[in-house]
Amino acid sequence: MTEEPRHGLARGATSYGDQDFALYMRRGFAKSMGYSTGMLKKPVVGIVNTSSGFNNCHRHFPELAEAVKRGVLAAGGLPIDFPTISLCEPFIAPCTMYYRNLMAMETEEMIRAQPMDAVVMMGGCDKSVPAQIMAAASARVPAVELIGGPMMSGKYEGERLTACTDCRRFWANFRAGRIDRAKIDAVEGKLATTAGSCGVMGTASTMACVAEALGMTLPGTATIPAVHADRLRAAEATGALAMELARTRLTPERIITARSVENTLRVLMAIGGSTNAVIHLAAIAGRLGLKVDLKRLNALSDSTPVLVNLKPTGEHYMEDFFAAGGLGAVLRELKPLLHLDCVDVTGRTLEQRLADEPAFVDRAVVRAFAQPFQPEGGIVALFGSLAPRGAILKRSAADPRLFEGEGRAFVFTSLADMAARVDRPDLEVRPDDILVLQNAGPKSGSGMPEAGYLPIPGKLAKAGVKDMVRISDARMSGTAYGTIVLHVTPEAAVGGPLALVQTGDRIRLSVKERRLDLLVEEREIERRRASLKPAAPGPARGYDRLYMEHVLQADEGVDFDFLR
Repeated sequence: MTEEPRHGLARGATSYGDQDFALYMRRGFAKSMGYSTGMLKKPVVGIVNTSSGFNNCHRHFPELAEAVKRGVLAAGGLPIDFPTISLCEPFIAPCTMYYRNLMAMETEEMIRAQPMDAVVMMGGCDKSVPAQIMAAASARVPAVELIGGPMMSGKYEGERLTACTDCRRFWANFRAGRIDRAKIDAVEGKLATTAGSCGVMGTASTMACVAEALGMTLPGTATIPAVHADRLRAAEATGALAMELARTRLTPERIITARSVENTLRVLMAIGGSTNAVIHLAAIAGRLGLKVDLKRLNALSDSTPVLVNLKPTGEHYMEDFFAAGGLGAVLRELKPLLHLDCVDVTGRTLEQRLADEPAFVDRAVVRAFAQPFQPEGGIVALFGSLAPRGAILKRSAADPRLFEGEGRAFVFTSLADMAARVDRPDLEVRPDDILVLQNAGPKSGSGMPEAGYLPIPGKLAKAGVKDMVRISDARMSGTAYGTIVLHVTPEAAVGGPLALVQTGDRIRLSVKERRLDLLVEEREIERRRASLKPAAPGPARGYDRLYMEHVLQADEGVDFDFLR
């Protein structure tokens, strides 16, 4: 019996009581795939390949994987790609958030179970990147994220378009009767014309920037468009970097620290990023025993201006951000506020990275710190009697005129109730009402979908109303906009205060005071609480049961309790 070798194909051999036999058999089966004895002695780099016919964002991944393999081979390693779950928002029901933890679990287990010295994780669409980084944080294997990249914009009748902020704008105009069916059908084929994730600062692009800010990608690669030749060069370089990680054994828990998480929160504020990133960062941090404190988030937001002029907050697209200097340009502006001793997957500190990078920046897209696009960060957390553990508002994409005041609640009790009633011409809703959606949070049965972007009721949209205060325990796509309060915690499905709101109640919102309050007497609140119906029995089997029994609330990242 010999001691198990510590690298390559010999890592973690199946136990038959004879390790030499296990390795002998593994090599034998590997040779059936045409590998030579020499190749099988090399360090192994696993490649998580999430290509899928149900994922338009990842349709270029086969070519990307080949570029990663070139980099690994050139650096003297053996690249082996393997599939995992692939999540793409438009194709998954009830929503991709429901399956993010499943993807993270599968990815973690396959990284640990299969013989690899390091791993390249290829991700693009919204939940893929956080799921993979959660997995890597738990697996404790040297890992690097390779971003798939955003799509390029196209044109329709002289207007520049891309998914999905423009999707929402055209659909809102269609619902309001400002454009006809022929036009909305024509636009449908012009919104996403290349491979890649949404071409604005939606959740996918935000999480790409988050991954780079955390230090989990090759520096400078978050914003490269999916179809750009630089994306293939980045893939090749990432493969070579994975071989270096196999040598140095630099693992994610040494990269993702309390200080790098705080840096990333500042970056999130400066780019006007998606509210979903707050949940995903909380989940990633939780895998390493760290916490995203929403009150600390407010302090960071108040001292970090929005610097990037991109849709949905501004006017430009991700390809413009890349050409303007990318995330490096933002990091240079934020340098006095950042922890410069944080290391990335290259082993260099943030200070070393910024010292070595070119200084070009296009100020039309990335503003100077002293002349920001908006004076304060893009996201704030709200607390109060309606959200004891917090709620989130993306103020950079909202109407400041709605930030202070109170209004009458108009309540939809579920997604089905909203779908059935929101466009009824006799709906008794007013422009100054506050729309409330209940039972769309993590334990609602819908998996916390991006339903927080409640549509303006049909009769109001046709009358010209473009924004209202909207409150829910759901999420919102990073491509969306409006004065929308999200992630109300605890959620309605577990008996949080949101479950007790009734149409006609008064709600007070104060962004200045970071407050969200239900203006109903405590005695009445307790009466309503006592009359709440008990929750229906949960799912009997499978992943549905696992999810419902173990999923956490939004402030803890909607991860499973046993994975933190």
